[in-house]
Amino acid sequence: MNQMNSPLIRIGVFYDGNYFLKISDYYYFQHDRKARISLEGLHEFIRHQVAEEEDVDARLSQITDAHFFRGRLSATEARDKDRLFHDRLLDDILMNLGVTTHYMPLKTRDGRLQEKGIDVWLSLEALELALHKSFDVVVLIAGDSDYAPLIKKLNTIGTRVMLLNWDFKYTDFKGENRVTRASQQLLEFATYPISMHDIIDQGLANGEELIDNLFVSQSDSTPYTPTAPKSTVVRPVGPTAAGPVGTVGISTIKNLKNGFGFVVMPPNNLFFSYADMSEGDFNDLREGDWVEFTVGRNHRDEDCARNVRKVQPPQMEDGDEYEEEHEHESIDSPDHL
Repeated sequence: MNQMNSPLIRIGVFYDGNYFLKISDYYYFQHDRKARISLEGLHEFIRHQVAEEEDVDARLSQITDAHFFRGRLSATEARDKDRLFHDRLLDDILMNLGVTTHYMPLKTRDGRLQEKGIDVWLSLEALELALHKSFDVVVLIAGDSDYAPLIKKLNTIGTRVMLLNWDFKYTDFKGENRVTRASQQLLEFATYPISMHDIIDQGLANGEELIDNLFVSQSDSTPYTPTAPKSTVVRPVGPTAAGPVGTVGISTIKNLKNGFGFVVMPPNNLFFSYADMSEGDFNDLREGDWVEFTVGRNHRDEDCARNVRKVQPPQMEDGDEYEEEHEHESIDSPDHL
């Protein structure tokens, strides 16, 4: 029993933010649960899991520090890509849970945004804090082999490491197979490697409350209300053509897949993603649904749909018919975001 010298088990939690958000997206878009991971529920799970592994009462298992590391767009880039609200929403969740955030600027390489240096920064902070705050257990939410030296160092100072890891695969919007799997080195070096995919699936099947609370309930989600006043919207009787940026339009959804879709607007249908929803849940949308949207521009200076929300089909006048353009078009890359 570890409470011989110090009854309280002090836990430090360290998130590789990009890895965690990828996991949350998987459960929201790919998994049958169709919900995002709740940070509050995850922390409660961690406390109970550590208590079980350390053989102590859950009341003696407490998270004393938590840190979230992630690459981040500049304010200007986030504004241009309509990401400011979503970044602030995540900040609010982390702040309310007392999670310290660490952001590093994203770098553009070969025309793509890349996250560099986060693993080194996380490792240095985790080791330093483990030494100064005497963590009994460090919980690492990551999967990259770059964290193997951190786990080895923590082992040398007597800090036990719990690794929350996931193993899953799926086909993305391009039809390519995607695999998420923790490094074998991490699994070998960690004191407590926890296979979250198995625990979650078994717990959901058995109706375990602790596992069900790992997910955000629909009633907890707060929709983002667009700032455009409703009085400025003129309801048409059919699809409206895309105009300049800021134009409010209405049309139907052509394609939906893995968090992305297109709004019918010939000749170039408008791309949108789950981040462009102003009301409702992306997973509730269906192809053919009518939506209202605002014309925007992405970082490629292409038209796209923003502030998307589901609406009732417009009333057609007698004799009017509308036939969708059936173009051979697939879901485009999320680089549109």
